[in-house]
Amino acid sequence: MNLRTLLLGTCSAALLAGFANAETLTIATVNNGDMIRMQGLTDDFTEKNPDIQLEWVTLEENVLRERVTTDIATKGGQYDIVTIGNYEVPIWAKQGWLVSLDGLGADYDVDDLLPAIRGGLSVDGKLYAAPFYGESAMIMYRKDLFEKAGLTMPDSPTWEFIGEAARKITDRSADINGICLRGKAGWGENMAFLTALNNSFGGRWFDEKWQPQFDQPEWKASLQFYVDMMKDAGPQGASSNGFNENLTLFQQGKCGMWIDATVAASFVSNPKDSTVADKVGYAIFPDTGNGNHGNWLWSWNLAVPSSSTKAEAAQKFIAWATSKGYTELVASKEGWANVPPGTRTSLYKSEDYQKAAPFAAPTLAAMDAADITKPSVKPVPYTGGQFVAIPEFQGLGTTVGQLFSAVLAGQSSVDDALAQAQTTAVREMTRAGYIK
Repeated sequence: MNLRTLLLGTCSAALLAGFANAETLTIATVNNGDMIRMQGLTDDFTEKNPDIQLEWVTLEENVLRERVTTDIATKGGQYDIVTIGNYEVPIWAKQGWLVSLDGLGADYDVDDLLPAIRGGLSVDGKLYAAPFYGESAMIMYRKDLFEKAGLTMPDSPTWEFIGEAARKITDRSADINGICLRGKAGWGENMAFLTALNNSFGGRWFDEKWQPQFDQPEWKASLQFYVDMMKDAGPQGASSNGFNENLTLFQQGKCGMWIDATVAASFVSNPKDSTVADKVGYAIFPDTGNGNHGNWLWSWNLAVPSSSTKAEAAQKFIAWATSKGYTELVASKEGWANVPPGTRTSLYKSEDYQKAAPFAAPTLAAMDAADITKPSVKPVPYTGGQFVAIPEFQGLGTTVGQLFSAVLAGQSSVDDALAQAQTTAVREMTRAGYIK
């Protein structure tokens, strides 16, 4: 055997040994556009960390929540990194289900995280998840359709104006729906929107004594308004539409307005994917004249389950995916308008971002307007904007979401759905010990 053959054999053996010794991180994530983009850029991470391999489990939002919750509650250990929201983080951290993120590295700059986002991911001063992107909710609308109809979007639109505008710009012959809103059942799907809607109508899930409020006039008014508007100006099959389905409809030019997560702005304004990219305007989430703009505040975050045996490697990946460096990587590959929004103060001070993203200022304004400590105009015993930050909300919110989705599908009435929601909520809150 000559020296060259010997050296090649040695190198090959070392390479194979390296792969054999590599840790594989199993990452559970949602099938949203920013996460799909991240998966396409992970060569940057694996080249810098050849001893870490990545395995992706990418799921629809409701399925992701169900599988991750089951796995983490039973300590199943299927995942080393999970994508979860700011609803789960404090609850799960207090249960001991998450690893505190103290291994993100000296250059991570945790102080650059937006205070409202960081606060929602911390317990007793410790960070238990790192935000991949943050969002509030706002109106995205077709400026050309508004102009054609002789409409001007107010600085602070009311729901009354939105309802009138939605009906006015609907054009069934041209396959244009005046408005697209979530209808798919789920505590994080239709109930995220409907809870924010009800907040803006002055309603609440529970009063100060944890009594459910579905029998109160605010829920009747908000749900009836939603159902009537969607019947008059919404798309067919709306009860099956969640975030991704409405995004597709808007990009195809089939929605005059879409009220949803601010993170969608980069997708509806991207000419590669959106046929109406140059026609989109933005406005704050509507109210009923009471100043409550829904108080939607959300972040999708990466966390390490305590059942994982690879916490050190997992935190290396999380640090990479939620760093300033990752933002710059996306900007270099996809343009500044497509970087993950809503997590870092430095992004909103960036001139490059402000120039490239016309939605930057409206997004930050929407996030700044959200106050999850006071979700309703009336006093409540809970925190959370488009959700209620108690463990029981995950199951209860999904059940109520199914009742309300059935109304949109024409299978039930508003009054029947609210009565069933009230009965279910009273039973569950009594069983859980909130109601004595």
